[in-house]
Amino acid sequence: MQTIPINTYNSPTVILELIYRLKVKDVMTRSLISVSLGDSMRTVQRLMRENSITGVPVVSDIRLLGIVSMDDIIQALDFGYIEEPVERHMTKNLILLEDDMPVSFAISYFDRYSYHRFPVLNKHKELVGMVTTRDITTRLLLEINREVENLERMNQTTKVTDGLSRDVHSFAILKHDFENAGFASTEIKKRLKKSALAPSVIRRAAIASYELEMNIVVHSEGGKITAEYGPDEVVIVSEDSGPGIPDVERAMEKGFSTANEWIRSLGFGAGMGLPNVKSVSDEFEIESTVQGTIVRSTIRFKDTIKKPQEGVE
Repeated sequence: MQTIPINTYNSPTVILELIYRLKVKDVMTRSLISVSLGDSMRTVQRLMRENSITGVPVVSDIRLLGIVSMDDIIQALDFGYIEEPVERHMTKNLILLEDDMPVSFAISYFDRYSYHRFPVLNKHKELVGMVTTRDITTRLLLEINREVENLERMNQTTKVTDGLSRDVHSFAILKHDFENAGFASTEIKKRLKKSALAPSVIRRAAIASYELEMNIVVHSEGGKITAEYGPDEVVIVSEDSGPGIPDVERAMEKGFSTANEWIRSLGFGAGMGLPNVKSVSDEFEIESTVQGTIVRSTIRFKDTIKKPQEGVE
């Protein structure tokens, strides 16, 4: 079986963003060849040969009843029941995907199960497509080319003669992606360490970027963290795509949180994120509407005033 050479643990951020953003319905094959319960295994064999496919769904009024695979056909030929109806020999215990699932679910299914394809149902439990590894890799290759071009534009670097390079780095942050949460703040911290800055400056930047990153993961529909490194300061900006903060003043109070019980059970949502960011920033700005929230934290490299609270190391 062909495998998909990416995963949700250590793939580049641009690929992770795609496999969480794209839905199964974006990659699945919609033009399906199917058979009915009364059709013979021989009919399925002919359809497979004529259309170069290795699996045919068995349906009734767009309801999925089973699948006949190439292995099923081989057994029918070996044991002499190739003329019998598919109802007797189709695979009925099926692993299914839903069309609104992220592509990451499909990738994990291919890793977990030794199947060549998965049927896709809509919310009404109707068969609407089929997904193979080829479907996923073909679409991802097209999308990756576009994303890499965008990423290269965002990561353009302009040199200055004093202090840090004038770098601008952006990191895509995904909703509830706890496995990769902290990647952006770690990369920002690494970048600052290379510039021989005071440890207190680096720590303040690490706290601000981590708290802003976790706010996007926990509370938003996803967004990005941007860090602009200048000769005298680093400006860390978080932007998300909603749903916004209903009461910004309350959100700035220590201990206030809108996190649900599930989030709290994971150890997040203590209500200290934005207060911590403000406390370590030399300049702090926040704007929020239902379309999204933008937070800007400026940390200057002459660290003479701010003393960071306990936070990220």
